[in-house]
Amino acid sequence: MTRRPIALAAGVALLAEAAGVLLVHVALTAVLGGQRMSLAGLDPDAMIAGTWAMGGVLAAFLALCGVLLLVLAVRDRAPGRAVRLLLISCAITHGVLGAVTAALVGWGAFALMMAMLALVVASLVLYGPGAAEPDAAPA
Repeated sequence: MTRRPIALAAGVALLAEAAGVLLVHVALTAVLGGQRMSLAGLDPDAMIAGTWAMGGVLAAFLALCGVLLLVLAVRDRAPGRAVRLLLISCAITHGVLGAVTAALVGWGAFALMMAMLALVVASLVLYGPGAAEPDAAPA
């Protein structure tokens, strides 16, 4: 079947994306720290802390989803309810970020986000409740 390679590719891509998101947020905090300007009266240190927190939380979320997809590919069994909900929220996040990147970054970044969305959704569908287990004989 093709579901193992898709889940494996999605897991590896999400781990790479988590590293990229963390690097982008590190660069953002360096820029914020160097400028020392406030935005609408916000403390620059609060903006730096918020950027660190958001980058860490988003990177951890993407890494967790990536690891869960790698485990899914190794075990080749349908995920539990909690894992499915986490992967659905990951797909929703990629859809929203895809819309934002289309407006702010460009169509290339949008295509990359939609490819990530497609990998996560394909993994969810291929390991869905109606999908055949690898040990089951075809009916």
